[in-house]
Amino acid sequence: MSQEMGYIVVGEKSVGIAGLHAILQDVAAQKICGEEPLKTELLRRVKVENYVPASIEAEYTEALLREYKKFIGQQVAEKPTGLTIRILGPGCMNCQRLASETMSAVAELQLAADVEHVRDPVAISRYGVLATPTLIINGQIRSSGRVPSREKIKDWLEEYR
Repeated sequence: MSQEMGYIVVGEKSVGIAGLHAILQDVAAQKICGEEPLKTELLRRVKVENYVPASIEAEYTEALLREYKKFIGQQVAEKPTGLTIRILGPGCMNCQRLASETMSAVAELQLAADVEHVRDPVAISRYGVLATPTLIINGQIRSSGRVPSREKIKDWLEEYR
């Protein structure tokens, strides 16, 4: 069975979790009270289809709880863990072009960055944008509804050096 991949930030790394959206939906439907039982259930469900190293289970549970809170609409304060870039768009030609230009800009500047192209319409709607493609750098919308030049993207990225 093919499951959609979701991503969480564990420590300073973006980690893929098979079936994350379905897990979050199922756990939300259970209406579990208390953070500890919630963490336990989230981790238990994730471990069914994903490898979780025992040495960093605590980091996984915190990351899963953070993602769950975002999923149910709670505000979550996240500390910046480096350069995070999100490209929002269903995969159209302009979305692909923005992703390509962004990756080229990151490579040309030799930056380490967590780059993700978010294609899921439900996930895109959580960002509150009205037009795609959208470029978000460290939580700040830099462009929406158009594809900026690579030079402009590089200018924005330079601000985060």
